[in-house]
Amino acid sequence: MPTSFTLNGQPATLDADPTMPLLWALREVAGLTGTKFGCGMALCGACTVHLDGQPVRSCSLPLASVAGRQVVTIEGLQSKPAKAVQAAWIKMQVPQCGYCQSGQIMSAAALLEGNAAPSDEDIDGAMSGNICRCATYVRIRAAIHAAAEALKA
Repeated sequence: MPTSFTLNGQPATLDADPTMPLLWALREVAGLTGTKFGCGMALCGACTVHLDGQPVRSCSLPLASVAGRQVVTIEGLQSKPAKAVQAAWIKMQVPQCGYCQSGQIMSAAALLEGNAAPSDEDIDGAMSGNICRCATYVRIRAAIHAAAEALKA
């Protein structure tokens, strides 16, 4: 059964089982592999995408639930805060293995969309659902602060 929604700013219709997790519809049907599978239980954050501007875990979200809505994946992240986050990630050399980074960036960009000057507590709260096996949390926090500073310029 086809599901129609906006994907990375473009109309999209995916012909897949409406109960299929959005993660797999994005990866297997739409061919967008930047969103990663981590745990399959919405606990690690590797599968984070934006749904109507809010970060959500796509591994536990049925495809049917995005009908008529806007989904943005790491491939479609284009906002000014998102670009600041991506630049800070590179400058601060945040990734170690890199596996969780698309989810980390999606959560960080969503944070800065709503809070241009987050405190450490704000960052910790927004990023608490994203696990990094390499434990780059100090660099992640520093990069978010750097991105926030860049947005002031």
